[in-house]
Amino acid sequence: MPHRNAPLSKTGRLRLARCVVERFQVSPTTTKRWADRYRLDGEAGMVDRSSRPHMSPRRTPTRTERRIIEVRMLRRWGPARIAALLRLNTATVHRVLVRYRLNRLAWMDRATGRVIRRYERDRPGELVHVDIKKLGNIPDGGGHKTLGRAAGRKTRSGAGYSYIHTAVDDHSRLAYSEILTDERKHTAAEFWTRAHAFFTTCGITVERVITDNGSCYKSHPWRDALTAAGITHKRTRPYRPQTNGKVERFNRPLLEDVRNGR
Repeated sequence: MPHRNAPLSKTGRLRLARCVVERFQVSPTTTKRWADRYRLDGEAGMVDRSSRPHMSPRRTPTRTERRIIEVRMLRRWGPARIAALLRLNTATVHRVLVRYRLNRLAWMDRATGRVIRRYERDRPGELVHVDIKKLGNIPDGGGHKTLGRAAGRKTRSGAGYSYIHTAVDDHSRLAYSEILTDERKHTAAEFWTRAHAFFTTCGITVERVITDNGSCYKSHPWRDALTAAGITHKRTRPYRPQTNGKVERFNRPLLEDVRNGR
């Protein structure tokens, strides 16, 4: 006979077993784990926890990781060559590079070898990048890509230049471009007036604009165009085009797909 103070009788044990097996369909081990957490932490213990182990005794030592990162940044070697130099397993080197986001050379600055940290503004219109791309016009009959270098030199004189004015929203990457005949101050200011109207129709309220230190962006017409709309103007540091990199990068596919493609 069961003890008179037993929490579960035969019928109670049967109900408990059916509740766990038939209703929740979980193992007794899982049931005990969550019950123990509830007894210890109450409702707060029901949230998911990280499955990461508290200790990783077989993890690559920090000193070895630093040597891997140093070789990667100085020599731009792949995991196989680094592993051969440091006498490590290739998979170990690759895991370290992935952990520190160094597994792709495209994520490293070519000049300094430092990891490129991508950034993005929190909302559309918080920052708009503006830039001008100067392109030589293609003369009638084609240029050097069609006729060759020698023949192209004879036809290029007098063809002139075109100027692509572009504005790119930092958050959404929405872009507005126009091909204009020059990069003078009034042309740049009038372009921004139309670009601002375009972003407004898309529901974007422009707060700040960043440009390089070109003369047209230091002019009174440009300043007045931004001030009238209550927009703050920022400039990149000298010799740091990376600060305006979103619009600089946009110019590349624009050149390849639109101009060279045609």
